[in-house]
Amino acid sequence: MEQEVLYDYMLVIHPDAQTVQDVSMFKHLIAEELGPFNGAFTQPHISLFRSEFPERYEMDFIQMLETLATELSAFTVYTSRIDHCRQGESGHMLYVNVANPKPVEDLHKKILHTFELKASSYKPHITLARSINTQQFNKLAPYFSNKMFVRSFHCHSFSLLRKPSKGGRYEVIREFQFGKDQSADQSLFQHTQAVERRLPVRA
Repeated sequence: MEQEVLYDYMLVIHPDAQTVQDVSMFKHLIAEELGPFNGAFTQPHISLFRSEFPERYEMDFIQMLETLATELSAFTVYTSRIDHCRQGESGHMLYVNVANPKPVEDLHKKILHTFELKASSYKPHITLARSINTQQFNKLAPYFSNKMFVRSFHCHSFSLLRKPSKGGRYEVIREFQFGKDQSADQSLFQHTQAVERRLPVRA
C-alpha cells in the first residue's frame, strides 16, 4: 500500500512590505550578534494555525477556508514595541508585539471553529528569534530592551503555506482574500497617541 504524503500546513498573516523590511533589519542585527539562529531566514509573519495532515485533505481544507474568508472584514494591525517571553525552562523568544490583538485573536478563533477545534491559548506576534538561550538573550537585551516599534498595516487576507513533514521550506499555496475589504479602524496617528498616553511618564 502506497504511503500517504504528509505536509506541515500553516496559516499566516503577511505584513506589508515596509513592516517586513523593518522586521528583517532586526533579524539581520540578531544574526550579526549570534550567527545563524532559529528562524533567521523565515519570512516575517503572524502565525494563525499550524497542523500536519495528508495531502489528500488539502482541497477540503482550502474550500473551508475560502468559505470563511468571504465572511471576513479587513482590519488594521498595529504594533508598538519589541518584547520577549520565556520558552520552556531555559529558552527565550524575541518578538514584535501586536498592540491591538483582538481582530487577530478573533480570526484565529474563527479558523479553529471552522475546523471544529477548541480555542486554545494564543498571542499574536511577529517572531524575531525563538529558542535562544539565556546567554544569547542577555547579549541581545541591550539592543531591544524597551525598543519601540510603532507600525501598522492593512490586513485583507491570510495565506496557506505548506512544507513536507520531513523538512524543507514553506511555500505559499493559496491566499484567501477577505470578502468585505472595509476597515473602520482608527488611524495610526490616533493609535500612536493612545499608546503614548499609556506609556509611563519619565522625569
